[in-house]
Amino acid sequence: MKKILIASKNRHKIEEIESILKEFPVEILTLNEFMNMPDVEEDSNTIEGNSLKKALEIAKWSGLETLADDTGLEIEALGGEPGVFTARFAGVGCSNEENIEKTLNVMAFHENRRAVFKTIITLAKPSGEYKQFEGILEGEITRVRSGLGGFGYDPIFKVSGCGKTLAELGAEKHALSHRGRALQKFAAEFCEI
Repeated sequence: MKKILIASKNRHKIEEIESILKEFPVEILTLNEFMNMPDVEEDSNTIEGNSLKKALEIAKWSGLETLADDTGLEIEALGGEPGVFTARFAGVGCSNEENIEKTLNVMAFHENRRAVFKTIITLAKPSGEYKQFEGILEGEITRVRSGLGGFGYDPIFKVSGCGKTLAELGAEKHALSHRGRALQKFAAEFCEI
């Protein structure tokens, strides 16, 4: 059975990845199972670069095939921001609530509320070989929070053609989400990787 290390300690991400890969002959490990794991500074100016750096460094350190992702929320009216700064839009060490609050405040007077979530998943081998998979979800920033599920910006991101925020979707989120779409592309090629 193949082993894949998920380069994350984020419980929500791990659950989403595990639910999509549950039908494959793979043993999933997480960073929670390792001591003295090096910190990987996500200092690239692109989502692709951060995902790649994390996957390669952890794969070389662990000796295991490693799956890493990076996600950015790109808001059209803000010129693509927050982008690579999505997790720290309200400042270093900020909470999800602070990011949501800042987003709602800066978007308060914008009529154009179009946005996309973009996830890049990288599978890297200790040898340095890698493959990347992209998932994009179009939608818009709502004016108020809606829904109790999900995490991050989910309560203020309404999915195009759905009429619901990611936080309102429940289990169907895995099939529709940006991360879910990238993982589905990964899963489609899983046996060949």
